[in-house]
Amino acid sequence: MTEVPTMTPTEQAPVAQHAPTLLYGEGDLRSAAIAGIRAPSMHNSQPWRFRLRDGAIEILADPDRQLAVADRSGWAIRVACGAATYNARLALAVRGRPAEVHLRPTSEVIARLTPGRERPPTYAEEALYAVIPRRHSNRSPFWPEPVPAELRMRLVQAALSEHAWLDLLVGVVALTGFAEIAGSADRVLRRDNEYQSELTGWTRTDDRADGVPARAGGPRPEPQDLLPQRDFGDRSRAPGRDYEPEPLVGILGVPTDRPIDQITAGQALQKLLLTATDSGLAASLISQPIEVPAARDQLRRSLNRTGFPQMALRLGYGMPGHPSPRRDVTEVLAP
Repeated sequence: MTEVPTMTPTEQAPVAQHAPTLLYGEGDLRSAAIAGIRAPSMHNSQPWRFRLRDGAIEILADPDRQLAVADRSGWAIRVACGAATYNARLALAVRGRPAEVHLRPTSEVIARLTPGRERPPTYAEEALYAVIPRRHSNRSPFWPEPVPAELRMRLVQAALSEHAWLDLLVGVVALTGFAEIAGSADRVLRRDNEYQSELTGWTRTDDRADGVPARAGGPRPEPQDLLPQRDFGDRSRAPGRDYEPEPLVGILGVPTDRPIDQITAGQALQKLLLTATDSGLAASLISQPIEVPAARDQLRRSLNRTGFPQMALRLGYGMPGHPSPRRDVTEVLAP
């Protein structure tokens, strides 16, 4: 099976005959897994496992945690495992043991991380790694203050550095058009009883270590909301706490839509989210227009892009939200 490297030119490994023979160990695996489990996943299903094999660290898809209704194609599990891969890369980099990344999109092994040349971590790697525990989806209303231009550019560059693109919607026309597409997709999904039953099954009112706790959901959707919100609980809305009328919306995409591209998109998504967190921004994911094929195609055409949208995001400033729980790292280590 051909392994496809996803490194930028500056990350290429040295010529083989000069490269030291290195192996990852149990300590590296544990650090990578602890970081990896903090990645986002649809309904916080956490569909990943981590394994040490022949001195390399592998990120595996967990088919038992693939959403049977919402993710029949495997798109969401590949994006989630891609995000976990990016976190694992950061964990290894800050240990001075950066990885060479090989993606395996047609196997259970999503990514294989092999040791590259040892070097000190960069300041950027340390900064992004430090905010991994603080990154979470914030589904509550944001404050109305705009995101400055320099932070917007930083977000765009974060996506580009991982071989993806980020379109930030500017102007009422673009935002209204997106809202119509996202709202239409949300209505399609709300009419799907199996989909809604699965969503309810991942909404938690207890202390389980997966799914979305009701406290981490936003206020219940109301007709005046511009963007669709998933209903993860019965939180009532405080007076005057409507969602922002002109949110900053970003569309993350990649040039093509093969399984390997979806893993790449997951890595770019996580770098984007960590960059937002490091910049003091909150974010929530809007996947409805990606989940419905007709809506996704309409979104792609509205952007005048030849590539394929992989996720939509709402970005802004807000009160700290409630992180969703994670399983203990011992539960995700595969033999």
